[in-house]
Amino acid sequence: MRSKQTFSVSFWADQKNATKGEALLYARVTVNQKRSNISLKRRVPVNQWDAKKSRCKGAGAGARQLNNYIEQSYNKLFQIYQDLTYKEELVTAKIVKAKFIGDDEKSKSLFDLIEYHSKKIENTLSKGTIKNFGVTESYLKKFLEKEKKTTDIYLKQLDYKFLIDFENYLANVWPVGHPRAMSQNTIMKHIQRLRKMVTLAYHLEWLERDPFARWKPKYEKTNREFLSETELENLENHDFNSERLDRVRDLFVFSCYTGISYVDIMALKPDNVMKGIDGGNWIVTKRQKTKSSVKVPLLSRAEEIIEKYSNHPMTAVTASLLPIITNEKLNAYLKEVANHVGIKKNLTFHMARHTFATTITLSNGVPIETVSKLLGHTKIATTQIYARVLEHKVSADMDRLKDILKLQKKGLDSKHVSYME
Repeated sequence: MRSKQTFSVSFWADQKNATKGEALLYARVTVNQKRSNISLKRRVPVNQWDAKKSRCKGAGAGARQLNNYIEQSYNKLFQIYQDLTYKEELVTAKIVKAKFIGDDEKSKSLFDLIEYHSKKIENTLSKGTIKNFGVTESYLKKFLEKEKKTTDIYLKQLDYKFLIDFENYLANVWPVGHPRAMSQNTIMKHIQRLRKMVTLAYHLEWLERDPFARWKPKYEKTNREFLSETELENLENHDFNSERLDRVRDLFVFSCYTGISYVDIMALKPDNVMKGIDGGNWIVTKRQKTKSSVKVPLLSRAEEIIEKYSNHPMTAVTASLLPIITNEKLNAYLKEVANHVGIKKNLTFHMARHTFATTITLSNGVPIETVSKLLGHTKIATTQIYARVLEHKVSADMDRLKDILKLQKKGLDSKHVSYME
């Protein structure tokens, strides 16, 4: 049986800290002899405050308004106490205060959520992913300021309309330094990040309903570019007069034959090269993005590149497996590489990973499950984005099918002749 609780509310003016003859008004909530003071954000003239009655003296409009506010505050505090008691929830002076001023979990704001989420991911996600969340958060801030004319909103204000309005806002954003407005898929990425934060709030029970329940992402299908067998061969065999471009080409080709991303290549040390189950050399590392283990048997071209830089001055200084270069410079220099080789595609370092998935592995009959493992993907659905069946592979497969059908037809014809004889 629950013990009886004591509850009381009193009002007082902080006359000791009065300024210009006015004192700040407070409500004092006491539950089981534990109390908590709440500022009512109102001031009362010291000479008009009746401490015994806890009310403002006088019959003027100002006194009546202040006394009405005190009465409303009392009713609200008492109602909070009654609601907690009726629901058989814990009742303390601090909890009553939190609900009164809107500081309980049901009154969390969007930027309360962003702050909590940022702390949650700071040691669990990669720097690149954390940076991407930061970009999304900055767009949310600009959206609120420009479209909603505010700096923050309560989570309970998030609804389907908010999502549509944010999507429309992003559609008209022209990112600094970009040649065009934000693409549809980039817009979806930002909303996807917002969705992850909102889902966290829902699981924390900061939200009673999920505003994304009826929202559907709208992605545009894109063709991920990769180098064909001929383009890759031309790139490998091109003679660069510049050592700088030669190094950039080598890094790109190494990724084409291993599928390892830029950030993971830059982290490789000689110790990452180990003997595998087949007795050959393997790269054994972890993806920075997903922390998943990656074990890649080294093809001969990749081994040649490692050997080339094994005693190179650049790798000696950094103690790295291959030369270190920033991602920005690497992608900038790849534009020069493409011009020299005659590659018309927009050559980026990530294209090497696509080339590994398509030209090197899938088009040569490597099963998609194996490719997924080599790429360090946690879901095979992610690998299917890269999966590309090349035209010459389709042609070769169909030629084999034609041969099989011809043989089958010949076999049937010979059986038919034997039967007739």
